[in-house]
Amino acid sequence: MLSRLRPLAVGLLALVGLAAPALAADKVEEVRIDYAYYNPVSLVLKEKGWLEEELAKDGVKVRWVLSQGSNKALEFLNAQSLDFGSSAGSAALLARINGNPVKSIYVYSRPEWTALLTRDGSPVQGVADLKGKRVAATRGTDPHVFLIRALAGVGLGEKDIKLVLLQHQDGRLALAKGDVDAWAGLDPLFAQAELEDHAHIFYRNPDLNTWGVLNTREAFAAAHPELVEAVIRAYERARAFAQANPAELKRVIVEQAKLSEAVAARQLERTDLATAAIGERQRDTITQAGLALQQAGVIPANVDVPATAAALIEPSFGARLGVK
Repeated sequence: MLSRLRPLAVGLLALVGLAAPALAADKVEEVRIDYAYYNPVSLVLKEKGWLEEELAKDGVKVRWVLSQGSNKALEFLNAQSLDFGSSAGSAALLARINGNPVKSIYVYSRPEWTALLTRDGSPVQGVADLKGKRVAATRGTDPHVFLIRALAGVGLGEKDIKLVLLQHQDGRLALAKGDVDAWAGLDPLFAQAELEDHAHIFYRNPDLNTWGVLNTREAFAAAHPELVEAVIRAYERARAFAQANPAELKRVIVEQAKLSEAVAARQLERTDLATAAIGERQRDTITQAGLALQQAGVIPANVDVPATAAALIEPSFGARLGVK
């Protein structure tokens, strides 16, 4: 009997030995999270160190990574070099359609952060004037989606313009130098172009701007729900501070993003921090953006946009924490 049990015991010990390193590997030692100049709450959170404070009790460190656009935040998430990244809702939808398994878990702002700009004195006075013109945009971001929807509104498509793909900062510089005729801008660069480059806004539509959302990877959320909740708690602390201390919020933006006070003030005029809970309102807005892109031929006709938007939005974490 003992001779028969001995191999079984050895086998069980071997399994335990194999499992131990796997369990150890599952422990997260560092959370990688982005900060972005288009996400003012992230700048407050980074400066105050409240996420570090939240995670310190579990021995988890925090690494901050700059995202220069929604496309970069979502690329970093897909490459697993970020655990949490901030983007526009429409950009997150496009990423998920393209196979990036992201979940949007929180709203950091409701901004009017994009519009179409041209140089002062330009003959471009409306969206229809863009036909055949050079237009700068960053693919996979809300400004790019905004541009496509604006074009569709006057019966034009991407093929009717000369799209110049540049990161947001390079788009602003290209417009200022006259290398492009128009730019789909993103705040705070959008505000800088207005106030410092004397750029002219020729089309704006707040309803075409989608929500600013915080995303994580689907697998990360499933494996580490406690860390997702910890990040949301810290974000809520930063958002509450930002709402209660507008002068301090402006100071943080000025210092972190190296902006003038006038530019920071203009950005904040167009940024609503009143809502943080993610759910039906965001899903509906993102769905409408997706359907418009599908009608414009950007999203394939066989994609179920409403179902993808529903799969993107994950309200459960905020609901458990009572986020409003």
